[in-house]
Amino acid sequence: MSKRIIPLIMCGGAGTRLWPSSREGRPKQFLPLFGPRSTFQDTILRIADPALFDRPIVITSEAYRFMVREQLAEIGHEADILLEPARRDSGPAIAAGAAFALTRDSDAVVLALAADHVVRDVPAFVAACRAGLVEAGNDHIVTFGVTPERPAVEYGYISPGDGLSGDVKRVAKFVEKPDLPTATRYVEAGYLWNSGNFMFRATTLLDEYRSVDADSVTTISDAVTKAGRDLGFFTLDADAFKQARAISVDYAVMEKTAKAAVVPVSCGWSDVGSWLAVWELSAKDAHGNAAQGVAVFEDTRNCHVASDGPTVALEGVDDLVVVATQDAVLVSRQKDPNNLKRLVTKLKVAAPRVTEDHLKTHRPWGSVQALETGERYQVKRLVVKAGERISLQMHHHRSEHWIVVRGTAKVTLNDQVKVMQENESIYIPIGVSHRLENPGKIPLELIEVQTGSYLGEDDIVRIEDDYKRT
Repeated sequence: MSKRIIPLIMCGGAGTRLWPSSREGRPKQFLPLFGPRSTFQDTILRIADPALFDRPIVITSEAYRFMVREQLAEIGHEADILLEPARRDSGPAIAAGAAFALTRDSDAVVLALAADHVVRDVPAFVAACRAGLVEAGNDHIVTFGVTPERPAVEYGYISPGDGLSGDVKRVAKFVEKPDLPTATRYVEAGYLWNSGNFMFRATTLLDEYRSVDADSVTTISDAVTKAGRDLGFFTLDADAFKQARAISVDYAVMEKTAKAAVVPVSCGWSDVGSWLAVWELSAKDAHGNAAQGVAVFEDTRNCHVASDGPTVALEGVDDLVVVATQDAVLVSRQKDPNNLKRLVTKLKVAAPRVTEDHLKTHRPWGSVQALETGERYQVKRLVVKAGERISLQMHHHRSEHWIVVRGTAKVTLNDQVKVMQENESIYIPIGVSHRLENPGKIPLELIEVQTGSYLGEDDIVRIEDDYKRT
C-alpha cells in the first residue's frame, strides 16, 4: 500500500507522575527530559519522512496551543493544530482526529501517537508503521505491541493471536496492568506490552466506535463539522464536543472490536510514566546513578537526580529520586512510582500552586519568571520575543516599574509611546492603560516591580490582545 499516513499526535495530558518538573501549565510532553528537545518534538521528528507520512494533526487544549506552535517552529515543522474545548480522554480525542483527517482525505489512514513517549530505535518504529499500514488498509485497527524488556507491572498487555500478514497478528485479548507474578507469566507466554498507539483507516475507527456509542460519535463529528478557525488553530465546537462520553479508546473501541490487530515491535519504547522510567532511559555512572543538572554522589547507588538549578548532593543512600525545581523538591523511592500520583493529589489541596505552574511561566509572547514576592510587592523577569507584544491592559490595584535589561522596548502609556533602551526605566501608575512591545531582532528582557494592595493575575484587564485571551 503506497498511501501516506496522517499522524495524529495526542498532546493534551498533564503528566502528574513526573511532578515537580511536569505541571498542569507545562506538562511532560513539552519538557527536555533527555536532551535539547522535548518528547513532543521527538515525536514530530519521528514521523517526518514525507515519503511515508503526511502533514500531522496535533490535538491539544487551548492552554497548550501556543506551546505546540512554538515547539513546532523550533524544529522547523508545521501541523494542523486541533483544540479540544474539554478533556474527554483518548476515545473522543482520537475520534475527533479521525473525523478531522477525513476532511483532508476521504480514505485517510491515521497513526495515533502519544506526544510523551520515547522511541530509541526510530528505524524499527518506522518499519513497524510500514508493516501495520498493510493491515490498516485491510480495515484492521492496528496497535503496536512492544516486545517486553522485563515483566513490567505499569503496562497493559496484548496476547497475539493468528497471523494476518508479515509479522502482524490478530489480537487474541487485551489484559489490564498485572501484578509481578502475572506479568512474569505474560512475558513467558509471549504477550506484548500495549503501547497505546494505533493505526487505522479513519472510517473504520469511527464505524467501530459508532457501533458501541453512536451518540458520542455523532456529537464528535458535529464538533468537527462546526469547528472554527482562530489564529491559525482549528477549534472544535464546544457545545457538541462536551456531550461526548469521556472514555479511553481502549475501553470504547479496542476491547470490543473484532478488527483489532497487533504488530510486534522492539524499538526501545517507553511511555515515560514515572521518574523510574526516566532513570532507566538515562545515562548512568558505574554505581547506577543518573543526573540531569548538577549532582554529586558519595557512597550512593541507583539514584536519580533532576535539578533545575540547585546543586544536589547525595550521600549513603540507595534507590532514591530527587527532583529539585526553583519552588519545590521531591524525594521519593524509585521503586514506588505509583505513590507519586497519590502525593500530587494531596498537594493539589495543601499547595495547589506548585502543581499548576512553575515560577517561570510561558506566554505566547515570551515568558514571565517570579523572582521575589513579599507583602504588597512582587519582582518578575519578563522576556518578550522579537516582534511580539503583550496585551494592552490596565490594573485596578497595582502600579508597575519596568527596567530594561537587554534589547529595545516600545512602551505605550495611554496615548503616549516611548522607545526605551538598556538601563532605562519607566513607571506605570494604577489605572493607566499600557502595553509592552519588542520591535527589535533579539529577545527583550526586563525586570518588573509590582507594588499595590492586590497583586493577583486576575487584576489584569485586557483591553486589546493579539492572542484573543480573555
